[in-house]
Amino acid sequence: MSEKSFETNLAKSNEVAAEIDKNPGKFRMLTGDRPTGYLHIGHYFGSIMNRVELQNKGVETIVLIADYQVITDRDSTENIQEYVYNMLADYLACGIDPKKTKIFAHSAVPALNQLMLPFLSCVSEAELLRNPTVKTEMKASGHELTGLLLTYPVHQACDILFCKADIVPVGKDQMPHIEQTRLIARRFNNRYGKVFKEPVGILSKAIEVPGLDGRKMSKSYNNAISLRLSADETAKLIKKSQTDSDRNITFDPKKRKGVSALLTTAGLCSGKDPQDIAAEIGDGGGGALKAYTTEAVNSFLAPIREKREKFLADKAQLKAILEEGNAFANEIANETLNEVRKTMGMTY
Repeated sequence: MSEKSFETNLAKSNEVAAEIDKNPGKFRMLTGDRPTGYLHIGHYFGSIMNRVELQNKGVETIVLIADYQVITDRDSTENIQEYVYNMLADYLACGIDPKKTKIFAHSAVPALNQLMLPFLSCVSEAELLRNPTVKTEMKASGHELTGLLLTYPVHQACDILFCKADIVPVGKDQMPHIEQTRLIARRFNNRYGKVFKEPVGILSKAIEVPGLDGRKMSKSYNNAISLRLSADETAKLIKKSQTDSDRNITFDPKKRKGVSALLTTAGLCSGKDPQDIAAEIGDGGGGALKAYTTEAVNSFLAPIREKREKFLADKAQLKAILEEGNAFANEIANETLNEVRKTMGMTY
């Protein structure tokens, strides 16, 4: 994405964000995650926290558990049910309210996925191959380019357009997906008739949480602090993280990645500035830093962990919440697909 394009998107994002503050009820938001593992604190500070904020402001919120997209770059659906129910429990424990937000799964909404056929006709092979996010996903997973991975942005367009979402919270690196979704909506409307609105990507206030090795926190890198970990497991994980031999603790993300990653994590969980934490620890060394970070993380996660265990203990409640969300999504998807078929002259 060019710098000019990004600036245009940023201006539109800021304009819509200001409008949300004035009139949140006029907006519908679609967002979600792939259940490829367990959610971690990077997910919380990077996206879930913002979703809860928008939900509580009064934005109509729809959250997708993108189970079909697991197989874009994986050859197995092993543990998929466990991941889905854990993800749902994490959402609820972090503040997603099923009375305000509908949560559904890809595979349970056939009409949504059927939109892939007309949408694929609205993009060229070259446009799919140019999408930088597809290349990034392929590189990160180490998987070959499957047909589903190549068409991943089109599937995401189905997610957004089936419910005619106005806004989609994204990071800068995901903005090409929104541009492709807007392109698909525009081309469909021009070819067959007006059905879809062009959604706006809201550049989220997402915080990139560093993992325990200084890289971005990710399930793929095995450097994440999962929400599901116990206090003891968290302490052991942080204790094994790499710092350096300098006992004087300073915040320097470029030169001291391991130390700065722990300071950032401690700061997010305690609400303090990482620089102030570094000054507080002083020459206490890596051991004191790890102890401080462990206390901050465990104190922050304690109420979330308590809630998620209660939700996981009541599988019937989790199933009921997902069934309600699936029913909601199916109703909207069927209406949209019928409108698409009618517009295309395909009702017989």
